[in-house]
Amino acid sequence: MPALLAAAGEFTPGMIQLWIIVAYLAALIVLGLASNSLFKGTAVDYFIASRGVGPVLLVLSVFGTTMTAFAIQGSSGEAWASGIGVYGKMASWSGIVHAACFFLIGVRLWGLGKRYGYQTQIQFFRDRLQSSNIGVLLFPILVLLQMPYIIIGIIGSGNMIQVATRGAFPSFFASTQGGVPFWLGTLLSTGVVWLYVWLGGARATAWANALQTLIFLVVGVVTFWAIADRLGGAKEATRMVQEYNPSKLTREVTPEHERIYQEKMAQWRASTQPTVNAQASNALPDGRSSVEPDAKPTPTLRPHKPKRMTELEFLSYGFIPLSVAMFPHLFQLWLTARSAKAFRLTVTLHPLLIMAIWAPCVAIGVWASSAMIGGKPVVPFTPEGPLVPGGPVPNPNTVLAFMVQMLSNPWVSGLLAAGVLAAILGGMDAQFLSLGSMFTHDIVDHYARKDSMTDRQRLVTGRVFVIAVVLVSWLLTLLLRETRPIFNLAVWCFSGFSALFPLVCAALYWRRLTKWGAYASVIAGVGSGVFFYVRIGLEQGFASRIDPEVWGLVPAAPMVVFATVALVVVSLMTPAPAAATVNKFFLKAADAR
Repeated sequence: MPALLAAAGEFTPGMIQLWIIVAYLAALIVLGLASNSLFKGTAVDYFIASRGVGPVLLVLSVFGTTMTAFAIQGSSGEAWASGIGVYGKMASWSGIVHAACFFLIGVRLWGLGKRYGYQTQIQFFRDRLQSSNIGVLLFPILVLLQMPYIIIGIIGSGNMIQVATRGAFPSFFASTQGGVPFWLGTLLSTGVVWLYVWLGGARATAWANALQTLIFLVVGVVTFWAIADRLGGAKEATRMVQEYNPSKLTREVTPEHERIYQEKMAQWRASTQPTVNAQASNALPDGRSSVEPDAKPTPTLRPHKPKRMTELEFLSYGFIPLSVAMFPHLFQLWLTARSAKAFRLTVTLHPLLIMAIWAPCVAIGVWASSAMIGGKPVVPFTPEGPLVPGGPVPNPNTVLAFMVQMLSNPWVSGLLAAGVLAAILGGMDAQFLSLGSMFTHDIVDHYARKDSMTDRQRLVTGRVFVIAVVLVSWLLTLLLRETRPIFNLAVWCFSGFSALFPLVCAALYWRRLTKWGAYASVIAGVGSGVFFYVRIGLEQGFASRIDPEVWGLVPAAPMVVFATVALVVVSLMTPAPAAATVNKFFLKAADAR
């Protein structure tokens, strides 16, 4: 470290921002140590905090774990690429559907979990369906769907740290303009998350998410106003969008939008062509020009190609938020609640908190499409390509980082970067913990040890598996860093979870559901998603965006329909569940609360 400090010389803006980020990560470690002092040393306390989380901590932790890099960097990047419609198709739907899922699914699962001692989703489904092997089907699916979600967060943290710390170590990391390289930034962030999860388990996760929620709520508002001020005010920033990319402010694309795009595109092409001084007509005797052409054209703002969002596409995005009903990490957070009454605040405040975070992030993304400082574009690329030949390739994941970096005060930029990082890391901890819990309870204990593990063995196994998950996630992130925009990767991931919604809904509210109907539902829903993904991947290339669109719809829509039809048809064609099972989960449902 002394060598790095010496190499950095004075505290450059990148170095200041680095130390602010380090201070934030250190605070998370201190929080983990504090939660460890209350740790009871049992598996129940480690995985679900002894079911002792109150209403305020529950709403902050649940919101913090759902607002990941997808909501922060993904929303800004998608708004930059597609326009303001992303708020309607994601934030508006999420506010409504999330709250409904918390009330209709979360409260009921909490009651059954408390009554029968469930700690994972698979334990519930195994009991409800009277099928010991349902975990063989569900576990790999849940893990494969969860891993991209984790990778999204790690990618977001690495991009933010690298861009925010540019200039900190120019002699050590020249290839990243002196910024902490992606591999090191991701290793640092995931290492810190693993450490406090290891120390405090679910309690540390709840505390960390609560702290991070408060941080990025405040920082989100501050970031919005700081960026608006740097661009000359919200009115001026919006005026620039109206001038260069007016289609970003509407869902439809009009002929006027197309005319402006063609006009601005012609201006951009002219500005990027090498120019020759008019005196070049006086050629030298050997035929050479007396004036050399400019070697590097000055980057100018390149307009984005207008992109329309259809009514059908907008409506289909309402299926995406159904995914929260089957998030393993959210299920685990629900189980930490002290009582059913603790959910009231979550159901009430969650939609408002979504608005408070998504609105500034989407606005910043829209402004980024046309933002210029000192006559130069803030974002050095567009969705269609770089601003100048040989320039940076398009990467929507870094748009927010570029907007934060343009702020002239490194202290403000550092605080904002730490706040964005807080939002990004907020969901990773619970995801690590939930995978450790599923592996321990659903695989090792149930299948390998026939439900005979001691409490101590469950605790140790869960902690060790979390290490493996963190390591594998980090390595996969290094491989997948450049292959997917965060938003598209998240939509495919969420579509898979949404396809499992009919299963959990029927398990809680339809007595006629059978295990064969459940198997058919999972296979039809997830299987159709795999088919869509592979088909589009073969057409577009698996290293491309792999646009999440099937028949003009988000994939979640047909996947949920296929899963529902298969569930109902097969359940009605197979023997009804035993009366004892129906009595256990329906006649006693009110008592379970």
